[in-house]
Amino acid sequence: MLTYVLRRLAQSALVLLAMSALVFVGVYAIGNPVDILINPQADQAEIARATAALGLDKPLPVQYWHFLQGALGGELGRSFSSNVPAMDLILQRMPATVELALAAIVIALVLGLPLGLWAGLHPESASSKAIMAGSIVGFSLPTFWVGLMLIMVFSVWLGWLPPTGRGETVEVLGIEVSFLTLDGLRHLAMPALNLALFKLALLIRLTRAGTREAMVQDYVRFARAKGVPEKTIVRVHVLKNILIPIVTVVGLEFGSVIAFAIVTETIFAWPGMGKLLIDSINVLDRPVIVSYLLVIVVLFVVINLVVDLLYTALDPRVRLSGARA
Repeated sequence: MLTYVLRRLAQSALVLLAMSALVFVGVYAIGNPVDILINPQADQAEIARATAALGLDKPLPVQYWHFLQGALGGELGRSFSSNVPAMDLILQRMPATVELALAAIVIALVLGLPLGLWAGLHPESASSKAIMAGSIVGFSLPTFWVGLMLIMVFSVWLGWLPPTGRGETVEVLGIEVSFLTLDGLRHLAMPALNLALFKLALLIRLTRAGTREAMVQDYVRFARAKGVPEKTIVRVHVLKNILIPIVTVVGLEFGSVIAFAIVTETIFAWPGMGKLLIDSINVLDRPVIVSYLLVIVVLFVVINLVVDLLYTALDPRVRLSGARA
């Protein structure tokens, strides 16, 4: 087990190194931030001084080497626009994005698993067909349109929920969270639902397909032949066997929810990392953009590692095959 974890950590380090090179080169090949950050009336001497101050006068390999040296020490550069460490800006915004992503995943799990299980156990019922039709709608509607419709209905017409912002927050272990206050929950409801919609539809279809496949397996028929109650069969033999693909999807989707919450955060003015990224792109704040992308890469690497470790808990054969490889 330890060998398996160490090998995955080594692979993750190589992935991070490769992605850092790709991200750095990709971001630094776009535009010139000096043209945006200084006065348009500045002369060549002022432009040269600003370029040198930002370290942009050095060749790209040298800039990347300095970036790697800083990254090993936990420093991913300073924001061009605000002159503070880029990671500090990201860490300030991260709790809001993580809170929003967790709320979206919880909504998707709480609704998606039982609805998908019901649809799989009763495939010919009207309720099952309604659930599947609803999941198609969830797949089809664009996120930005759903967000605008939510604001129109619940904020403009009904006046129940605030359209933007994060609301009142409280500090828990040094982290600001909004889900512990009523005002925070009211602000969280619409963006979380908007972000959860696609994941909810995905979980419903995945759970239904897994349930349908598991219900015709020999171990289920054998359990029925032994007189095991149907609820026990579903809980022990069906649900446990469909959890592996669901864990995979939920894990990867959790990363994508954080990485691609940009649209939702922009629509609802949610003060998370996605909005920070949009603001940084507008001024070509390269250190913040690179730091954000690397944080997302680290997030995906960690999630993949956690998902693989969860495999070993759900199916010991995964651990054995991994150790032999």
